[in-house]
Amino acid sequence: MPVTLGQNGPNYAKSLPESQLQVRTGHPPEDFSDIADAEQFNAILAAEIIKALGRERLTVRAAHARTGIAAADFSRIRNADLGRFTVDRLISVLNRLGSRVEVKVRVHRVA
Repeated sequence: MPVTLGQNGPNYAKSLPESQLQVRTGHPPEDFSDIADAEQFNAILAAEIIKALGRERLTVRAAHARTGIAAADFSRIRNADLGRFTVDRLISVLNRLGSRVEVKVRVHRVA
């Protein structure tokens, strides 16, 4: 069952596989807005950053020292506070952590 960010607190998403991570507000009109797909993509990228930090056992300060990206930004990502982050910025964070991002896009016509 997919869970939503905020459903069980912002930190709950840290341990979820990306297949279960969805960004939802709990308000149906907003959940199906034009930006829902972009928000979900940001959440998936953030989950990958969190996994990379855990895999490398990096604190936010150690991640800052390695990448030059502010420790506060890593804290925001860990807390799923993604409002300040664009897709390209999250991809840049992943690249600086030593990961490559491959994106496949499928467009489906909505009835």
